[in-house]
Amino acid sequence: MTEAAQATGAVALADRHHLDAIPLSSPAANRGLLEVFRRRYVLRLLVKREVQGRYEGSFLGFLWSYINPLSQFFIYWFFMGQLLSRGRFENYPVHMFAGLIIVHFFTETFGAGTRSLVGNKGLIAKMSVPREMFPVATMLVSLWHVAPQILILVGVCLLEGWRPDVVGMLAMVAAILIAMILGTGLALLFSTANVFFRDFGSFVSIMNNYIRFGVPMLYPFSTIANGLPQWAVHLYLCNPVSIAVILFQRAFWLGTTKDPVKQAAATLPDHLAMWTIIGIAISAVVLLIAQRVFLKYENKVPERL
Repeated sequence: MTEAAQATGAVALADRHHLDAIPLSSPAANRGLLEVFRRRYVLRLLVKREVQGRYEGSFLGFLWSYINPLSQFFIYWFFMGQLLSRGRFENYPVHMFAGLIIVHFFTETFGAGTRSLVGNKGLIAKMSVPREMFPVATMLVSLWHVAPQILILVGVCLLEGWRPDVVGMLAMVAAILIAMILGTGLALLFSTANVFFRDFGSFVSIMNNYIRFGVPMLYPFSTIANGLPQWAVHLYLCNPVSIAVILFQRAFWLGTTKDPVKQAAATLPDHLAMWTIIGIAISAVVLLIAQRVFLKYENKVPERL
C-alpha cells in the first residue's frame, strides 16, 4: 500500500472515530435544517466520508469527476451534435450538456437523498445530530461534483467564443439554487417515506428517468412554446427544474450562439426573471412542507429502520 493510500485510509478512519464519538441526542432538541448548519463540523465529516467512499480503491480517484463529464460531453458532441443534429440547432451539444449538469445534480440529490436514511441507519442509531443532516449531506456531495462539470462546460464555451456576463452569472446561481432547494426538499420528503416503504426508492428512480424528458434538455424550449397551448406552456414552466435548466442554458449556451439576442427571443421564455422567482418560491414551499413532514415522523424513523 502506498503512503498516499495509507494517509487516505487514516483520514477516513479518523473521521469514523469522530462520528462514533458523538453522543446520543434527544430528538426533541432538533431544530431542523437550522440545527444541521449549526453543526457544520459534523456535516463536513459526513460529506468528506461520502466523497472518500465514492473513490475508495480507485487509482485515479477524484480525476473521475472530470473524466466522466468530459466523456459524456464528447458523446453528445459527436453523436448528437455531429450526426443527429447537424445544422438543425446551433451548438446543440453545449445546450444539452448545460441542461444535463443541472438535471444530474437534481436527480443525484433527489435519488441519493431518498436513500440516505436507510443507507445510514447505523449512524442514525448512534449520532446526536438532526436526521435531516443525511439528505443535506448527499446534496452537498452532489454539489461537490458539479464543480468539475462546470469547469469543462466553461472551457468548451470559451472555445466557442463565449464571454461571461452579469445576467448570465446570476442565472447560473439561480439555477443551482433552485436545484439545491427543490432537490433537498424532495429528498427530505421521500427519505422519510422510504423508511416506512422501501418502494419509494424505486419510485424515485423511475421519476428521475422521466425528468430528462420533462425539461428542455434534449430539445429546446421553443419546441414546447410552439407545440403546446399557452396554458400548457405555463404549466410546463411551473416545474422549477425546467426553469433551472433554462437558466443554466442562458448562462452558458446562449453566449456561444452567433446572435444571442435573436436566439434568446426564439428559444427562451418571456419574463424569465418572473419565472425564476416563481421557481425559487415553489422550491422553497416544497422544502418547508418537507421539513414539517420530516419533523412529524422523525421520532418513528429509528424504530422503523
